[in-house]
Formats: sequence, structure tokens, C-alpha cells
Amino acid sequence: MRILSKVLVILLAAVFTPGSFSPLDLTAHAEPAALTIQISVKNHHFQPAEIHAPANTPIMLRVKNQDSTPMEFESVTLRVEKVVVGNGEGLMRIRPLAAGRYEFFDDFNPDTRGALVVQ
Repeated sequence: MRILSKVLVILLAAVFTPGSFSPLDLTAHAEPAALTIQISVKNHHFQPAEIHAPANTPIMLRVKNQDSTPMEFESVTLRVEKVVVGNGEGLMRIRPLAAGRYEFFDDFNPDTRGALVVQ
């Protein structure tokens, strides 16, 4: 029991000592803020058809479906798929990516294609 009390005192001292490392401080390991990119679908075409983002940055992709019918945003390389209702909007979180070209499409209309270019 004494050892447990000593460990608790040491941990509390480390947490509450000004300027010391805190094991509860998560800001040093926080993920960078996500870059928001917006793309629209109108008349079964992505607008713009090619979007760009910096490498190693998390992305929030906002897809606005301006058609009256649903669409399914899908990408094998991005590992994402989401149905977006007609005249609706979908939001997808994309992990930080290495440089490259990542193709995407509307699974309900496979001719509707676009790409994310990461540099």
C-alpha cells in the first residue's frame, strides 16, 4: 500500500508542478487541423473535377450534391464512400495522404469521375 501511495504522490506532483511534463497534456500529440475542401456534383459532373491538397494534411471533404437524385461518392484509394442525397451534402474525413493522385467517382453514375491531387 505504501508503494501505491508514493507512486500516486509522484504522479500528482508531476501533473501539478508548473512547467513540468504532464502525461495529461495531449496538445503535443494533437493531429494538425484539417483542411476543408468543397466539391459539388451538378448534372452528374464533379465541379471542379480535380481538387488539390498538400501532402500529410488531414482533409475534411464536403460534397454538395446539386442534383435531385442521390449520388455515392466513392474512392478505393482514399478508402471512403458516402451516399449523398439529392440536393444534400456529405462530409468525409480523409486521413493525411502521401503525394499522389487519388481517383474518385459516383458509384451510382460511374462516368462521373474526378481526382484529388496531393502535392
